[in-house]
Amino acid sequence: MPKLEDLLDQVDELRDEIVALEQDLVRIPTVNTGFMPTGNETVICEYMQKWLAEDGIDSEIIESAPGRGNFIARLEGSSGKAGLMFMSHTDVVPVEEEEKWRFPPFSATVADGRVFGRGASDCKGLLTCQLIALRILKRNGIQLEDSLILASCADEEHGGRYGFGWMAEHHPEKLAAPFAVNEGGGVPIEAAGNLTYLLGIGEKGRLQLEITVRGSSAHASTPWQGTNALFGLSEVVKRIEAYEPERDTSTSLFQHLSTFAIEDKPSAANIDQIIADNEEKQPRFASIMKALSRMTITPTMIQGGIKSNSVPESVRLTCDIRTLPHQDEAYVRQELAKILDGVPGVEIDIDYMSVPNSSPFETDFAQRIQISTAHALERDDIQWVPSLNTGFTDSRFTRNLGTTTYGMVGSHPDDDPMISFIHGTNESVGIRSLISGTRIMLALAYDILAVK
Repeated sequence: MPKLEDLLDQVDELRDEIVALEQDLVRIPTVNTGFMPTGNETVICEYMQKWLAEDGIDSEIIESAPGRGNFIARLEGSSGKAGLMFMSHTDVVPVEEEEKWRFPPFSATVADGRVFGRGASDCKGLLTCQLIALRILKRNGIQLEDSLILASCADEEHGGRYGFGWMAEHHPEKLAAPFAVNEGGGVPIEAAGNLTYLLGIGEKGRLQLEITVRGSSAHASTPWQGTNALFGLSEVVKRIEAYEPERDTSTSLFQHLSTFAIEDKPSAANIDQIIADNEEKQPRFASIMKALSRMTITPTMIQGGIKSNSVPESVRLTCDIRTLPHQDEAYVRQELAKILDGVPGVEIDIDYMSVPNSSPFETDFAQRIQISTAHALERDDIQWVPSLNTGFTDSRFTRNLGTTTYGMVGSHPDDDPMISFIHGTNESVGIRSLISGTRIMLALAYDILAVK
């Protein structure tokens, strides 16, 4: 049976095939608006099924609704039970202003050592790495003791209710594995001149808040005869902007600040000063510390008014809320009551989309990830720090099934995650990260599953 080093060499030889696969996936526009019908993920599932079948790898497509395909492939081991699951998602967020893009957002154009396109980084880059790893294992006849699952599902960008959430409820047996790797971590970060990776052990909670401000309608030529809901909304927005959330340094990241040459012991009282002291030399890490030391409430959308010459009777503001592990819905409602106190005509509705969740950092699986990454990158100087994802991922569904799940995409040490522009204009992924991510996925599967 080939040695791991031989398999890793094959990754480098398959560079053009890796880039071509990433381009093909990006060119399938699986845009998820959040409003049905949307996503159309079945199309990309059918592409992957055909692609894997070229090497005799079986897979299945399970639709949660018409067009909302969830993809499951499996390399069987001798035990018949799964030992590891590769996770990703196939849907992407919409493009807001296409004319601002350097290249058409679904062209998958290669430039400056990167593949540009919506979904290139989130999350088709990771999916590409995992698919190539499966192909290499299969082509080389690697005998597995436990099985390897590849699960790539729909609807992650709108909460997973047609994707991993639906699969966990209706087909949990398809996701049954003790360990899984997903997006949400595994990116390098500057730390006192050393190579440091953030391992995503968990994530903040996410709530969608709808604030409706009501007034009374009137003709716009005599506005004093009504109550303009927009004026009430402006007060709501000003109060949200002025809101100072409680500071908190209880998440695990803050136990490792010495790795980043920060010697002050963080607390609620000094965390803002620590962040300010590091914003210039470590802007990305300062941003992470800011996100993980407080709840955030972010206005994102406004709807209201029926005609340009009518005073609007009601206006609705949508907000994104991200909570720390101990901040439940009761806490959020308590804070909103403070923010909105005294504003007339206000109603709120909260959709709790993701509860804060995590897996422990001190596990054998985490050690295997660290060892496999060292082998894949041929580096023995990597430091590891546990971190919560400031967004949310499908990992919350597998953690609830008892699967130890980590965020680990395997970005290249020299690839700056800040220029990936996830969800933004000119989203892209570095080709070096596609190579390193594939090497890491392959090394991890080989280390955990291969018959030795």
